[in-house]
Amino acid sequence: MKLYIKYMVSLRCKMLVKEELTKLGLGYTALNLGMVETMEEITLEKRIQLKKNLLKSGLELLDDKKSILIEKIKNVIIEMIHHTDEIPKTNYSGYLSEKLGYDYTYLSNTFSEVKGITIQHYIIMHKIERVKELLLYDELNLVEIAYKLHYSSPAHLSNQFKKITGLTPSYYKKLKAKRTQNLENL
Repeated sequence: MKLYIKYMVSLRCKMLVKEELTKLGLGYTALNLGMVETMEEITLEKRIQLKKNLLKSGLELLDDKKSILIEKIKNVIIEMIHHTDEIPKTNYSGYLSEKLGYDYTYLSNTFSEVKGITIQHYIIMHKIERVKELLLYDELNLVEIAYKLHYSSPAHLSNQFKKITGLTPSYYKKLKAKRTQNLENL
């Protein structure tokens, strides 16, 4: 049986879900971001208890098909941007359609209807968050970051970064250095 869990976006979340499943004596065959596949059907009583326990940790067991599809879209995007270095061979719309088995227009319309933003905007926001992480790690320069995140050029990345954050990537990096300096002076 597959269960879909909202807000399950990190390894910490996976550990919380694993712990709750163990407490309830539920075995599973797969535990991925946003999804758990249990070995057997879950009784209504255990499902309700799991839902309550997950809510205490800020996670939500999903029931309706649209919410489940939205979580699948979000998890594919998060996995693609934050947890893999592999660049999709196709554009993002083709990649999502292929991964989820739905026409991109359907995915896009459903996502916009439920979330109030486009899939493209959601991808951009996550890409900018990833750029922030990479800038703070200070291991890659802007050209390497632009290539890694599939930007057409460092200028395109910089323009998008400034549009979303209000700062240039170099200024953002300087702020990190200032924060570090201030902490060292304490």
